[in-house]
Amino acid sequence: MKTVETKIEVRIKTLKGNEYFDNLPEELLREISQRMHLREYARADVLFWEGDACDGLYILRNGSAKIFRLSPQGRQYIVRILQEGDTFAEVPAFDGAMNPVNVEALETCQVWVIDSEMLRGLLKTHPQFAQKVLGNFGRMLRGMVRMVSEMAFYQVTHRLARLIAEDLPLEKSPPHWTQEQLAARLGTVREVVARSLKELERSGAITIEDRRIHIADKEIFKQWSQPYN
Repeated sequence: MKTVETKIEVRIKTLKGNEYFDNLPEELLREISQRMHLREYARADVLFWEGDACDGLYILRNGSAKIFRLSPQGRQYIVRILQEGDTFAEVPAFDGAMNPVNVEALETCQVWVIDSEMLRGLLKTHPQFAQKVLGNFGRMLRGMVRMVSEMAFYQVTHRLARLIAEDLPLEKSPPHWTQEQLAARLGTVREVVARSLKELERSGAITIEDRRIHIADKEIFKQWSQPYN
């Protein structure tokens, strides 16, 4: 990890493009920009570990990273894939507790870090900012409830189809995930993912060529990826 020098104008532009800060006054953005810096990580670098103290709110400037948890047996569950512009570490940044997850760079990436102590102070002094945080936390909670519900009520094949559908629009080919990575994202094991891929393929929903998944029939695939009773 290394720190990258940046101009204040670049930092303010970044804040204006982020959902937490996009409607704050210019003078406040300038104040926040004084307490943020840019870090660069290489592929496979760990940005932070579960249980580490949180040093700020993170905004991914470029590249990609994964949020994941590890089971006591060492099995990995990928909570989320982070892309350019994504914000993360909100919960520990605002509640002052330890990081609840691990984050690892999937490629060389640059990440903005905004001082968490300063942000917690803004919650007390700027109601507009506090309302933004509450609104975003509400959306995060709803998303987490959806993820838990899918793991509890959906078969892996349906969850896999939904994951493929979310990664890219149906007319495009999803990214090249390995079966181990797909399993980690779905909270299962590689063998189950392999069987689910075969099931989708036999139904005519997908084809697999050169280890990439392609949508073969949009209507059949839609039946797999939509909620069911």
